[in-house]
Amino acid sequence: MAVYTDINEIELAAYLENYNIGTLLSFKGIAEGVENSNFLLRTTEGTFILTLYEKRVDRDDLPFFIKLMQHLAVNGIECPQPVVQKNGEAIGELAGRPSAIVTFLEGMWLRKPAAEHCYALGVAMAQMHLAGQNFAMERENSLTLKDWRPLWEKCMADADAVEAGLRVQTEADLAYLEQNWPSDLPRGVIHADLFPDNVFFIGPNLSGIIDFYFACTDMLAYDLAICLNAWCFERDFSYNLTKGTALLRGYNSVRPLNSAEREALPALCRGAALRFMLTRLYDWINVPADSFVTKKDPMEYLRRMRFHREVRSASEYGQ
Repeated sequence: MAVYTDINEIELAAYLENYNIGTLLSFKGIAEGVENSNFLLRTTEGTFILTLYEKRVDRDDLPFFIKLMQHLAVNGIECPQPVVQKNGEAIGELAGRPSAIVTFLEGMWLRKPAAEHCYALGVAMAQMHLAGQNFAMERENSLTLKDWRPLWEKCMADADAVEAGLRVQTEADLAYLEQNWPSDLPRGVIHADLFPDNVFFIGPNLSGIIDFYFACTDMLAYDLAICLNAWCFERDFSYNLTKGTALLRGYNSVRPLNSAEREALPALCRGAALRFMLTRLYDWINVPADSFVTKKDPMEYLRRMRFHREVRSASEYGQ
């Protein structure tokens, strides 16, 4: 579920008086998502998404996220557009939480994306990377290489209880990445969480990208590595070369990877898999069972890591 903070129609109607988007007709919680509380709003002026930012989101980061969406929309990227209040601010407060309203995007996310969808994703991601090149703000990635070992140290004592041998495997992966993590690759704004449920389609056409609340400044090719992990593995954890080739072909058609990025792709993919395994493992071990946080299986990304360990060149991903 993704409604951690409940609201009622009286407080919501009062909150909407801060906006010029009409009066409330209906609202309902949105079940998808894991970080914040989201609601679908219908008013006399249209349909919108209301987000209440929960404790995992740093309030100081909100201006970066809001201004990034505004910047990308102005530069032709289909993404939610923050709605400004009567006082000129896009960030408000509701039910004791920082909050924002954004425009509604038509479309749906795909449970079984095909190669054509991966190609469209690659094109859109490269366009987003180019559009972000002149974005004035920066935000450090709080879940990159230097953050993985401290996170691992909070999990490693219980790791083998999740899967036998996990401690040794993860130590080896961390040691390898600490020695081989790339540097001096092209950097800019990345989404950092472009999973299928954050990309909307209408038929074969990509209609928009949502949920920029992990966006940060990092290596552009790392964003691509995250997507290769999220979009190109099948249910049996085999890598789908056709999908990988399509995703990379789409990306390269807009922003061709340079030789250093291509060479670094195996390490970036291995690191992206480790990052999501570790955050999932932390929740799996440390978040109480009765918590509202949605826990995801860390072993899904351990299976991906095992594939990446054997990769020797970007051609094995379809480059």
